[in-house]
Amino acid sequence: MTADPRFHGGGWRALGELTRARILEFVREPEAVFWVFVFPVLLAVALGIAFRTKPADVTPVAVVAADRGPVAERLQAALEASPALQVHVLDEDAAAFALRKARVDVVVELDEGTAASGDPAIGYRFDGDRPEGRAAKLVVDDLLQRALGRTDPMTATENAEPPPGSRYIDFLIPGLIGLNLMGSGLWGIGYSIVWARTNKLLKRLAATPMRRSHYLASVALSRLLFLGLEVAAIVGAGRLLFGVRIQGSVADLALASLLGALCFAGIGLLVAARPRTIEAVSGWMNLVQLPMWLLSGSFFSYERFPEAVLPVIRALPLTALNDALRTIVNDGQGLAAAAAPLLIVTGWGLVSFVAAVRIFRWQ
Repeated sequence: MTADPRFHGGGWRALGELTRARILEFVREPEAVFWVFVFPVLLAVALGIAFRTKPADVTPVAVVAADRGPVAERLQAALEASPALQVHVLDEDAAAFALRKARVDVVVELDEGTAASGDPAIGYRFDGDRPEGRAAKLVVDDLLQRALGRTDPMTATENAEPPPGSRYIDFLIPGLIGLNLMGSGLWGIGYSIVWARTNKLLKRLAATPMRRSHYLASVALSRLLFLGLEVAAIVGAGRLLFGVRIQGSVADLALASLLGALCFAGIGLLVAARPRTIEAVSGWMNLVQLPMWLLSGSFFSYERFPEAVLPVIRALPLTALNDALRTIVNDGQGLAAAAAPLLIVTGWGLVSFVAAVRIFRWQ
């Protein structure tokens, strides 16, 4: 009896040739290259600019000096010297109009010498229903009290520097990596398999001495070979354009990304295992992706959803991958801290690949 060459070196050579063919298919499709490498970078740039960290807002203040004198001049100068305030000297009617139109947050009335103690009388007018008005009154009152000689019983220090990884763009970059891995795994794999099935290419491959698992593995491996470039494009754009830093280990990020790519490659194979038309597989892929686009915290924290549904959201593969990536990139922790979400990612990938091998059809 002649041994089946699929179980010897010929099988591995076939896997290599199949993987090479899938790679050539990919690089010969400009649209695929754009969606995998260029689109995520453009999305990072657009959202990074739209939600960039801005300087602290300057509070607009109107000053009305009813009895102009040296003390009122000194208090007005103290307000104008503060970089946190934008001072407008107005008459009473103009100040009331500006407050009504929310052009200023508080009106400061300086009336020198009318208080019983001989000290200047200071009045504030603001809209108590607006948080900006209440905050502006506190800031202005603190400045004026200090200018009049108030001393505090203790000395406090301030550090207003944002902690590493706290900006929106820092939050966004790991989410974009997860989205890109999901998209390339589902669309890059599922679409190509169903296209080959529709055009009878799978039927021809089925007539060759080739294992089903070899074909599916070659499709997944062809995507994994582009993994480093996909992740590097997003991380590099974040670093060069917005100063995003990887707080943890690059090796841990690479391993987490690899597990995420394998997971979505398995899901992509499963989604494409049965459909016979492009329309059918597109519907299935949208059904799989849309909940994760909305729920998995790629663009905003999923903690905003009700507490009752959070366990279900955390069990989604994209949510788990995003959590693991942010643990490494933003929190600077290692694989041990990201073990739980990575186990979820690995479980989804293994179950999906095994199920895809069992139910896959050639035509």
